[in-house]
Amino acid sequence: MRIREVLGALFTDEDFAAAFPDRGRPAISPGALALVSVLQYAEGLSDRQAADQVRARMDWKFLLALELDDPGFDFTVLGDFRSRLIMHGLEERVLEAMLARLSEAGLLRAGGRQRTDSTHVLAAVRTLNRMEFVGETLRAALEALAAAAPDWLAPLISSAWVERYGNKVDNYRFPKGENVRREWAEQVGRDGFALLDAIDGPAAVAWLREVPAVRILRRAWAEQYHRDGKGVHWREGKDLPPARDRLSSPYDTDAHYGIKRGTGWCGYKVHLSETCEPDAPHLITNVETTNATVNDTEVTATIHQHLDERELRPREHVVDAGYVTAAHILAAREDHGIDLVGPVGADTHHNGRDAQAPDLTQAAFTTNWDARQVTCPRGASSVSWSQQRKASGTPLVRVHFALADCDPCPLRARCTKAANGKWGRSLTLLPREQQQILEERRAEQQTDQWKARYDVRAGVEGTISQAVRRTHLRRTPYQGQHKTHLANVLSATALNLTRIDAWLNNTPLGTTRVSHLARLTLAA
Repeated sequence: MRIREVLGALFTDEDFAAAFPDRGRPAISPGALALVSVLQYAEGLSDRQAADQVRARMDWKFLLALELDDPGFDFTVLGDFRSRLIMHGLEERVLEAMLARLSEAGLLRAGGRQRTDSTHVLAAVRTLNRMEFVGETLRAALEALAAAAPDWLAPLISSAWVERYGNKVDNYRFPKGENVRREWAEQVGRDGFALLDAIDGPAAVAWLREVPAVRILRRAWAEQYHRDGKGVHWREGKDLPPARDRLSSPYDTDAHYGIKRGTGWCGYKVHLSETCEPDAPHLITNVETTNATVNDTEVTATIHQHLDERELRPREHVVDAGYVTAAHILAAREDHGIDLVGPVGADTHHNGRDAQAPDLTQAAFTTNWDARQVTCPRGASSVSWSQQRKASGTPLVRVHFALADCDPCPLRARCTKAANGKWGRSLTLLPREQQQILEERRAEQQTDQWKARYDVRAGVEGTISQAVRRTHLRRTPYQGQHKTHLANVLSATALNLTRIDAWLNNTPLGTTRVSHLARLTLAA
């Protein structure tokens, strides 16, 4: 009730006008539907349960500004509302509208500190291995054709097909032994190509080729098999497209298989950014949803752009090492005026483990950028300086020292093990500004002052924990990235609603949970 008294209406119909036509029968208030959707995620309710709460609960009626005898609406309206948001590209409008109201109320401001982290989101599909995937993909196509064109499909079906694809394809049903399993996979490939050949034949109507399950089958077979004059062949792992471009499920083509810190999953990744000022509520300001193969570094610039567009650009953005490169630090500073606070990778050059005689890392060398030359600790100068690019297009500088200088050097054992017969020590440098930033950050992140600044990042782990426990963030209820992103946005908005309520009621932040066993250790 405090939220309604202090903030008034969180959402207005005008916020969602783009999703509704100007003419026709008046719709149920889009602003009310947005608020019900947020309350639904805050309390973990189904559409039917949320619609029932609108009719039954006084606190919901007060927040929605409804009469006590208001009859509410049918639960299917909530699904229609979400579909309209996705259809018109308004997945983030609910969060943006709430952030605008909170900014007007003085509860949210730009220019402070924000922090970001990511977590995995499981797709609403079964995780499949390669054999399960091809079998299930063919089964899905046969099911779709059996429903759409039963008379056309019936003559093609054999008893063997019914046995192989009549039930859910599961690993425990497969034959044992690598050679036998490979033969089974290639038999599935032959069956799939036979079906596709029939669909492409003159006896088939053209619209069969446009059935979504058939299009998925065609793409999957191009990825998993190759066909030549000798028959159908199961592709080796090295011949498969990269995971980012390869289908992982016939039922959700946006979901991909990803791995992060040893955890593998099929689905998506969500990135949450939140404010972390001590004198204001901690509010989620941005949500990014990507497929599971996208690295965190690929999202940093997008997060800054979206925060800039919402006029919620922070002064400091605290993130873990996954979001930080020298190029990102430079771009954040120059393009958005943001100090990107996060650790960069250490110099990985090493030749031994002798603590008394540590390896000579890149920091031990002096670079003269104007002269395009590097000097080693013993005073030798580099003899080669070439500008190159990685396969990804990232520019870099390769520097080489002469073998004649390195071979007799007394520091060689601590410096290089080069044995190519051409060069001695080699260095790889980033472009000048990036290299200088990299060296500065490597030195800075070793100081106690920087570590104290960085400590605030840990709090975002609690936000992810709260989102997982309260809104089931790590398991999407929908199929497809757009629907999953909308679910993530509603989850974030629901958390903001919960946190605003706690702030207005002076509820203190929770403390870190410590097990009884750990308490004994701390007390000792």
